[in-house]
Amino acid sequence: MAASVLSKRTALLVDAISFSLNTFAPRISSCGVLQQIVSYHAKLSKVNVKEPYIPDKQSERTPVWQKTAKYDRKLFGRYGAASGIDPAKLWPSHSQLDEIITEEKEWQPSLEQMVQNITIKDKELADKRRAREKLIAANMAKMPQMVATWRREKREARVKQKDEKAKRDRLLAEARERFGYAMDPRSPKFQDMIKEIEKEEKKKKKLLKRRKREEEGGQAEGATASGPADS
Repeated sequence: MAASVLSKRTALLVDAISFSLNTFAPRISSCGVLQQIVSYHAKLSKVNVKEPYIPDKQSERTPVWQKTAKYDRKLFGRYGAASGIDPAKLWPSHSQLDEIITEEKEWQPSLEQMVQNITIKDKELADKRRAREKLIAANMAKMPQMVATWRREKREARVKQKDEKAKRDRLLAEARERFGYAMDPRSPKFQDMIKEIEKEEKKKKKLLKRRKREEEGGQAEGATASGPADS
């Protein structure tokens, strides 16, 4: 029973293989791919993978970056003494060491320097905060006087605006009475009238001041004359 089943499976497998070969063999042979695969032989690499690769610095075919000290450090770090590199040559020169120290001081300060920088920064922030608080306190102390000044200025501005409006209305009424019609305040005729009125008002003020001085002078003379008579 088992032998018959095994023989049937073997026959099926042989039929499948022969069918695949008959189907794809012409295409493979026509393209020559199968022959190329069979006749392909990979070229052996000249690099010895069992030993570390050390570039020849004297060769012109060696890239420039493989001739640098940086690449030598990389080789020594990977292969150690097997790289054939003298580790004494890998140390930086005095000038390079000074540059490294300067760069570390600038970009990687010491813990003491970092603490000192933080202390200085905190002090600056505290000074700014105290100065701001002092300014706020001073302004708050001035606030009542500032508010009173602001209110007085607003009140004076309202009074001045009211007086100017009353004066403008009075001048318009006077112009209407003088010329018999309403005038435009921007007209040259109206402006000339204002100048004339201002001149008249100045004359009146001067006259009033003169009369006042004369009256005060007369009273003083009268007081001086009555003094000896009483005695």
